[in-house]
Amino acid sequence: MTEFGHFIDGTTIAGTRHFPVRNPANSAILGHAPLADAATLDAAVAAAARAFAGWSATPDADRAAAVSRIADAIERHAEELAQLLTAEQGKPLNGTGSRFEVQGAIGWTRYTASLALAPEVIQDNAAGRIELHRRPIGVVGSITPWNWPLMIAVWHFVPAIRAGNTVVLKPSPLTPLSTLRMIEIAGAVLPPGVLNVVTGDDTLGPLMTAHPGIAKIAFTGSSATGRKVMESASATLKRLTLELGGNDAGIVLPDADPAAIAEGLFWGAFINSGQTCAALKRLYVHDDIYDAVCDALVDYAASVPLGDGAGEDNLLGPLQNEAQFAKVARFVDEARAAGARVLTGGAPSGGAGYFYPVTLVADAREGMRLVDEEQFGTALPIIRYSDVEDAIARANASENGLGGSVWSSDRARAKAVAARLECGTAWINKHGAIQPDVPFGGVKHSGIGTSFGRQGLEEFTTIQIVND
Repeated sequence: MTEFGHFIDGTTIAGTRHFPVRNPANSAILGHAPLADAATLDAAVAAAARAFAGWSATPDADRAAAVSRIADAIERHAEELAQLLTAEQGKPLNGTGSRFEVQGAIGWTRYTASLALAPEVIQDNAAGRIELHRRPIGVVGSITPWNWPLMIAVWHFVPAIRAGNTVVLKPSPLTPLSTLRMIEIAGAVLPPGVLNVVTGDDTLGPLMTAHPGIAKIAFTGSSATGRKVMESASATLKRLTLELGGNDAGIVLPDADPAAIAEGLFWGAFINSGQTCAALKRLYVHDDIYDAVCDALVDYAASVPLGDGAGEDNLLGPLQNEAQFAKVARFVDEARAAGARVLTGGAPSGGAGYFYPVTLVADAREGMRLVDEEQFGTALPIIRYSDVEDAIARANASENGLGGSVWSSDRARAKAVAARLECGTAWINKHGAIQPDVPFGGVKHSGIGTSFGRQGLEEFTTIQIVND
């Protein structure tokens, strides 16, 4: 069985202790990840701190070229990474699965290499010249989740190093192997210490957020954990970028065409088996077309194969872990007991793996945890409404505000409704679409800060004014 190592100061470091990583499709052990302790983390932070002086002083064009080399290196190992990702995360190789994720990581890296933060001239006159410069912060700590482990790692470490910082990354203990391998590949084209990765159990994250040698934390995960990150980081006044949970609402207006929107609704909800922060998690449908939308979704769901992600024909895989499987099952069972109708799914077949079928739940309502809380899996509550004003109010009655969507044949009307949604991104006739040149972030309890584009790059800098 393969034992993976940390990557610190340009070298793969064997751990003295390891923990098993399992395939969610069959519970087989894939390999063993190293279990870091405080001393291991200290070594990684020290390596990043040593590298910072030289990397931050590297000419901008050279840093851009180095980030481009990272994209090239990941591309050379794309299939290896995709296979490893499917094995530990469960997502299928095809569709919007592992190969899609790896290609996304490459594309995001290439785009970020093209960005630059030129000085801004605020004043240039007889009274003097005032310039605004963006400076790197120092050592960035990156804590990534298990749902999109490679893509989100790239979202963290690539803009950080592009801006002149150095990085220590900690992946989820549920999906560490593909990240360990990717950082080893990327780190090989960088100076030693610029990019480091350590893995461990749930005790490692708090050590990072409290570490005095880390100047900024980039964290993607639940809102509850985000609050703990803020609390821990407060003692050292770390800068933070937090992309947290979502309970995204979609509103289907009465003029929408059910057959035309069914595919978009389905993948908006069930991309990555619903295990996406900005997936569609509550669907509000007008009375006039409620039954037709439900029928169209049931019909489309029947065409999507679910199974072991290693199967080339499957488009959905298992949920990633037992706790997530149990949560989805519990929420669906509670909704059914409270009077909701399960239109399809809702009855796992049992056996090996965390396979929960696509489940569409009609006549759901607020007060059910399937509606009020983020289910993060293959179950979608479909909620009836008769007044658009009521639907907007109900969609906004959440502590989360990551994304939202409006579905209509009248784009102007849809945009007017979308403008009233309390969320960071409002989509029209689609849900969850992101791209590297468009800023992304949440409001309310869905996060602090922005990712992607120039604004996302700026998150990894501080401002210095040069007043001449």
